[in-house]
Amino acid sequence: MTQTIKNEVIILNLHKLILTKNACYKAGKTIQPKGIMVHSTGASNPWLKRYIAPDDGILGKNQYNNHWNQDKPGGKEVCVHAFIGKLEDGTIATYQTLPWNYRGWHCGSGWKGSGNDTHIGFEICEDNLTDRSYFYKVFNEAIELCVYLCKLYNLSEENIICHSEGYKLGIASNHADVMHWFPRHGESMDSFRAAVKAKLQAETEGDGKYYRVQVGAFSLRSNAEKMLENLKAAGFNGYIKYE
Repeated sequence: MTQTIKNEVIILNLHKLILTKNACYKAGKTIQPKGIMVHSTGASNPWLKRYIAPDDGILGKNQYNNHWNQDKPGGKEVCVHAFIGKLEDGTIATYQTLPWNYRGWHCGSGWKGSGNDTHIGFEICEDNLTDRSYFYKVFNEAIELCVYLCKLYNLSEENIICHSEGYKLGIASNHADVMHWFPRHGESMDSFRAAVKAKLQAETEGDGKYYRVQVGAFSLRSNAEKMLENLKAAGFNGYIKYE
């Protein structure tokens, strides 16, 4: 299933393959989502097939059988609501892997309890953390997923945190994600939340139409990236689109 969400920049490429063999799914516990927690996988492997199986024809086959559609992957109690990463052909996609209102096993717990009881959790598949093109593709896809979930559960950007923020709030284990990655490309959870807020506002204001402003077209990617950096430095959100 592909879910499209109308917006000014990206279309959410949402598919569903529920991890029905995972013990988390089989536990069948539900929550009323009160927030969203953003994670990243902590391993240099951007392919969705690393975590999701079986192959649906576009994921590709995991030859090592170390995916998460098994009782306790690697002997651990882990499961998230979605993954963002690459399909076999390199396209970026989101895969829903638990019903949104199921209690996931994605953040452990802290001194105030567990975000598993309150938050939808999704993973962004990491690469080597240096590929700017890949980063912005998954960054934008994550923004779109959060917009979708905010609308689905009447949440706002203020209800979005990452795992490391969850730890500081006392509802998650001590992990660094995503703040070991986002700042490498000039982003933060604050800029992420701001982008979600802007898209939510854009979908509730105006005449229902979308107006785009193009500031340049370049034959060299380096020139396009320089223009994008200048835009961000001036306080504007932007993106690179390939024609």
